[in-house]
Amino acid sequence: MIRGIDDIVAGELVKTSKFVPEREAGGSASFDGPTVALLPAGGELWEDFLDTLDVSLDRFCAEGPGGWMLGYMDAFSTVGVRTVLIFFSGRVRAVARYWDAASGNMIVILPVSRSYVALRRGLPTDQDAQRGIRQGRRHALARLAGAALSHLSTPTLALARELRRHRCAAILCQEYEYFRFDVVMLLGKLLHIPVFATFQGGSWEANSLSRLWKARLVAGAAGLIIGSNVEAARVRQRYGGDVPISLIFNPVDVAEWGGGERNEVRAGLGAGPETLIVVWHGRIAIHNKGLDVMLAAWKRLRLERPQQDLRLMLMGTGEDAGIFGEMLAELPDCGISWRNEYVTDRREIRRFLAAGDVFAFPSRREGFAVAPIEAMACGLPVVAAAASGVEEALGGESEAGAVVPVGDVDAFAAALGRTIDDSAFRSRAGRQARARAEAAFSLRAVGEQLKAALFPDAAES
Repeated sequence: MIRGIDDIVAGELVKTSKFVPEREAGGSASFDGPTVALLPAGGELWEDFLDTLDVSLDRFCAEGPGGWMLGYMDAFSTVGVRTVLIFFSGRVRAVARYWDAASGNMIVILPVSRSYVALRRGLPTDQDAQRGIRQGRRHALARLAGAALSHLSTPTLALARELRRHRCAAILCQEYEYFRFDVVMLLGKLLHIPVFATFQGGSWEANSLSRLWKARLVAGAAGLIIGSNVEAARVRQRYGGDVPISLIFNPVDVAEWGGGERNEVRAGLGAGPETLIVVWHGRIAIHNKGLDVMLAAWKRLRLERPQQDLRLMLMGTGEDAGIFGEMLAELPDCGISWRNEYVTDRREIRRFLAAGDVFAFPSRREGFAVAPIEAMACGLPVVAAAASGVEEALGGESEAGAVVPVGDVDAFAAALGRTIDDSAFRSRAGRQARARAEAAFSLRAVGEQLKAALFPDAAES
């Protein structure tokens, strides 16, 4: 294992809290534009997601979100749209609000009822039900009861009050193939607020009850935001051609990404001119993220190139961190370093990517992943599996990298090997990757598309 990566990546950077508790904000922002309520999925309760990352609610809110959520909030801000990011938790007793003075954006944590929290301890959650259906370990009646209980995890009265408090003109849910979208659709009808949904990888509804009425609700949505042509085609085939779909990519702040720290970071790692570093960052979910493919391909590459100084740097944590650690421990010395931590600070991620020569992305399942776009914005070529949205991200026939079939170790190892061996291709693909990121994923470009989709009247004015 390579030593010292954590220190080199973090350097002397100091994280600053972008969001502060509302009571400490010292006032409220005046805002004239429209406001959108953004409801991420992440489990029935937000801690279902954060616990897999070993991150507290307070830390998450103080540091602010990362990934697609941050991209959406920043993109909306560039076009005069305010965002209220709303989560649901069993660990707060009262509504908690965090405010960003610069943008006027807010993070809101809504408490769920104690009775719901007590009941869910004895029944499978929606996520448990998904694993149970796949593995056949849960009794059908228990899954059905858990599915019914899931719908109670959204405190509709509290949510309605929050939507009115912030004068939300639209609601945007993460995933239409998720039970919370159903609840919010009904609430939106009652409040006369249009409901939209994004696609971030949820192409199958785990909740058995939700499937019964899903088609009618999806057809009644104000619009779906999808970045993948394959997913858009699936939705039209399943729910009909009249479903309103906007093909919009996930945004990134391209201006923040670049390789300016490359020499400094690589020098700290002891990486010389001949050292080739492959990087990956994301959630440690072995099957969905294709990390088994990554390790198998990397082991092969090292065996085939024993004289080369090849290194693989990984950053991220998640529900499979323990198992992944065991997998790494079973490998011989393969030049692998893993920073087992959830990182939202974009400066740290940028420094991490700056050390790399190639970004590897073997995911089996994605919606429209942000990580490879960030790598492209840093000028890295991308070797990726053809998960949903990947080919669109790389630009189809562009030379921003290589795309291989999902789950194919041989193809992934071969494509990564060709990229490692061909410095001219890496240089050319890196330039093309940066150009693609600037043209297709900038905050302004995507923000204007999102505003046009959610607020067509405002976009035209």
